[in-house]
Amino acid sequence: MPEWLEVTFRTLSAVTIIFFITKILGKRQISELSLFEYITGITLGNLVGYISLDTDTKWYLGFLAVFVWVAVSAGAEYLTMKSKKFRDIVDGKSTILIENGAVIKKALAKERLTIDEFLEQLRKKDVFRVADVEFAVMEQSGDISVMLKNEYQPLTANALGYQISTEQEPRTIIMDGHILPDTLQVTGHNEEWVQKELRKLGLNLGEVLIGQVDSKGELTIQTGADSLPKPANSNPRDQITELVKRLQDDLMMKKQLATNDKDRLKYQEALDQFQTAMHAYQKQQQ
Repeated sequence: MPEWLEVTFRTLSAVTIIFFITKILGKRQISELSLFEYITGITLGNLVGYISLDTDTKWYLGFLAVFVWVAVSAGAEYLTMKSKKFRDIVDGKSTILIENGAVIKKALAKERLTIDEFLEQLRKKDVFRVADVEFAVMEQSGDISVMLKNEYQPLTANALGYQISTEQEPRTIIMDGHILPDTLQVTGHNEEWVQKELRKLGLNLGEVLIGQVDSKGELTIQTGADSLPKPANSNPRDQITELVKRLQDDLMMKKQLATNDKDRLKYQEALDQFQTAMHAYQKQQQ
């Protein structure tokens, strides 16, 4: 066999084997390499290079070395899943860098992390002032996780005392102008309902690129055009009810966020006046 053909065959064989080895070892080999996995990757690369280009008559022993390394790597991964002590040795432990708002200098020195590098990592987490951080830890992967102090954390519905219903994953029932029957059945709707909703929007099924049903049972449509389809006009009374609810929620939120009793009293008076006016309106409609 010509030497160039032999090298080509060996290279293709090595690439194929490495591909299947990577699939066996799992996706973590690609995304988050531990120290041992990093060493394994370098070693396998060197072995593949030897298999591909070395014209030694015993080049096939390179494949044996590859399989030995794979066995060792697979065994190490199994042990890391079963043993916390072994996992700490191979993957290492996380290191606390900020605790109770105070930077731990010894921890930075232990991780060989300069102040500039530390500040850069914080900025990647959208934190530009160290004093805003309550707790920060360097994970085994080298990434830094940050917990802000309470007063600097994003405002949530729970902090305001609102009860929010559980959000469910939207179900894609239309794709490329075709209805997906299995997904549609899960939503509890049928094709007649889909056609009815599309008629409200003035669309044909073939015009729909993506159609999804959200947790409220509403159909949202993407046509791939520059603008979204206009929703059908709902009942005016329903529109007024939704608008009223939004205004009430807005006043309640501003009242809870008020920094002094005077402002809170003003918002409460506005709420009372608003509710009185709405009661009078509802009586007229009855």
